[in-house]
Amino acid sequence: MAWSRLVYTVLPHDYLSYSSCMNSQSKTTSEKLSPWIIRGQTFDWGTKTYLMGILNVTPDSFSDGRLFDSVDAAVAQGQALVAAGMDILDLGGQSTRPNAVDLGLEEELNRVVPVIKALRASSSIPISVDTTKAAVAEAAIAAGADIINDVSGATYDPEMLATAARLGVPIILMHLRGTPQTMQQLTDYEDLVGEVVTFLKERIDAALAAGVLPHHIAVDPGIGFAKTGAQSLELLKKLSAFTTLNAPILVGPSRKSFIGGILNQPDPKERVWGTAAACCSAIAGGADILRVHDGVMHDVCRVADAVWREVR
Repeated sequence: MAWSRLVYTVLPHDYLSYSSCMNSQSKTTSEKLSPWIIRGQTFDWGTKTYLMGILNVTPDSFSDGRLFDSVDAAVAQGQALVAAGMDILDLGGQSTRPNAVDLGLEEELNRVVPVIKALRASSSIPISVDTTKAAVAEAAIAAGADIINDVSGATYDPEMLATAARLGVPIILMHLRGTPQTMQQLTDYEDLVGEVVTFLKERIDAALAAGVLPHHIAVDPGIGFAKTGAQSLELLKKLSAFTTLNAPILVGPSRKSFIGGILNQPDPKERVWGTAAACCSAIAGGADILRVHDGVMHDVCRVADAVWREVR
């Protein structure tokens, strides 16, 4: 039997409007995922692929460190991503590349909050904050962000889920083992897809228990995080397994090392067309959001949508 979920609108964060929605269609069951409506933009899951533009305000990210670590440079890049057709900007001040060192709270706040304020002054595009710290998430939402993107699946900070629930904003929960310092030594799985699905189901249950609303939760299988190149490819091949979680699916293949391994390309910036192929695969598997560095992915994904979603 189909059951109703709630549709919410952020106009801005402290104003939420809700309406019941019923639909007999779904990716895998009888229900259709309720859309997110953020700052006037509707994310109608299943009708198209939405693009999340990566905006790293870090000196040490694996492919664009030091490029956008000033407010002016970050805002200019954010505006370029918006012009290229991104649907969300994902702003992060803490690198999560292998062996990245964890920042202190104040440093991460100092990197993230001024850029969000500057972007919000010039654009109404939805903004997600890429952080594992509840205090950073709260400050970012207060500054004008709309979504929390937590690569730890909200396991690093015990206050993250309660914070998302209290703020009434969506949260993206990603699969990860260990930390950036240890994750690439934690790649032994008996059943990769089954274990990642189980982890994400447990994190969804934890979010619900903390008071996060069902339609505020999205999931990310964590391509490249505690995964070998072969395991990242397996997740892409079997992405449809994650539709059983009944949550929007985010996939982040952009410029990652598994693409470099296939192409024998050590420079992440030269992995654009490999990224395009991975994005097409993710769309075929049912991805709802793709997290990407390059504006050219807009055209790539529109054509892939026309093939697999029959979107024109």
